[in-house]
Amino acid sequence: MTVIESIPVRTGRPDACGPPPPPHPRPDGQDRYTISEVSAWTGLSAHTLRWYERIGLMPHVDRSHTGQRRFTNRDLDWLAFVGKLRLTGMPVAGMVRYAELVRQGEHTFEERQELLERTRRDVRSRIAELQDTLAVLDYKIDYYAGARRAPERTT
Repeated sequence: MTVIESIPVRTGRPDACGPPPPPHPRPDGQDRYTISEVSAWTGLSAHTLRWYERIGLMPHVDRSHTGQRRFTNRDLDWLAFVGKLRLTGMPVAGMVRYAELVRQGEHTFEERQELLERTRRDVRSRIAELQDTLAVLDYKIDYYAGARRAPERTT
């Protein structure tokens, strides 16, 4: 079995990214989910989940005695993190590289950190572009709102 790090995507810590996560559907030890349950929980299709596993983005998922995939809470945490990486715009190849580094162990911490720092720089740059775009939109909205009020003042 391949071990992959558990990623605290959202916690109550002030340095974390967002509000505390909802509790997992089942407690550890009783956390065996079918692909359809994981699909419902994550919003990812079963096809996408299988593809993630095939390309190495997901760690090896345990199977039941009948060969059905059985996901765990740790898998749900990993998928939540992958979802955040997707939102950053990181290419799939970058996400797969990150997953490979995690599987290789602690000696890859520096390379993982560099990859995440590079991604953070890209995200901050995109945020700055979006803030500039938002300022232009706000200006135009204010302009049009003012233009509609102006004729009312002259009557």
